[in-house]
Amino acid sequence: MARNSHGQWPHRIDSLRRELQGRNLVRRHHKAAVAVAGIATICAAVAGLTHAQPQISPQRPDALSEGEKDLLHEAEETLTRSCMAGKGFKTWVVPRRPVPDDREFPYVIDDVAWASRHGYGSDILTQRAKVRVSDPNRQYFAGLTSPERQRALDALHGEKSGKRISVKSPNGMTFSRVDGGCTADAQKALYGDLETWFRVLTVTDALETLRSSMTAGDADFAKSVKDWSACMHARGLPYKTPQEARAAFLNSHRRISREREIRAAVTEARCAESSGLSRTIHRLDEQHGKRLRQQYQDEVRTRLRMENEALPHARAAVRSS
Repeated sequence: MARNSHGQWPHRIDSLRRELQGRNLVRRHHKAAVAVAGIATICAAVAGLTHAQPQISPQRPDALSEGEKDLLHEAEETLTRSCMAGKGFKTWVVPRRPVPDDREFPYVIDDVAWASRHGYGSDILTQRAKVRVSDPNRQYFAGLTSPERQRALDALHGEKSGKRISVKSPNGMTFSRVDGGCTADAQKALYGDLETWFRVLTVTDALETLRSSMTAGDADFAKSVKDWSACMHARGLPYKTPQEARAAFLNSHRRISREREIRAAVTEARCAESSGLSRTIHRLDEQHGKRLRQQYQDEVRTRLRMENEALPHARAAVRSS
């Protein structure tokens, strides 16, 4: 089972901020906020957008389409650029999925076609690195002086003295952010109630990690992994787990040929199917996912409602840019 690795896209400006934090260039109070919040912001030009409550069609799917997710992301980034410009700083609109074929396989690679193109994804890792290096937001913030950078980050995420919002996620971790700055204003324009949005975003984002943990810890999963391993051994690949196989090709200090990587990944995908591991994963993932969605149904439904209601505002913001 694969996931698009940018389903919850980690904004590159946040990655830059974490690097700068490591060099003591960013105050600690931004740390938790950017773990969940994106770089999206808003300007005064869209302050007139009213946050109406449109009715959601009962025919709407249970989740947003990839295109709708892209739209919400683009709207936040568009508002970021305008807001930051109004405060004397620059940001650039970047795609939610800068490497379109980038996918995560949290359990095992089970897509033969994808494995035939990318193997274990060493080429994807190279593309990710290039995106990080060439990202205009990263380059811009890195080029600011330390005082200018701090002012820009305060404009983006709010100042330390601002009101804080804290949420405890299902995994027990507490996340917080400042209710101020361009990021907060952008999300208020799109979603209305920032505190509610931050809460449901934090909770529902954590469910994916919890589901993966529950699936990987299931006894049926462990049994299917043994069957998968037997299949791999029979084909000359002596790996006990998919994680071990992946590490052998992606974390190895030895240079491994592209052909060998692709051949092994394709074998992994075929063994995932023939051993029944792929079917077991889908069954367990759905079983545990359903349980979590029921347990946190209020947050799941509220997030879906708020995202759907944000779509008209997102379209308006993108059109007016």
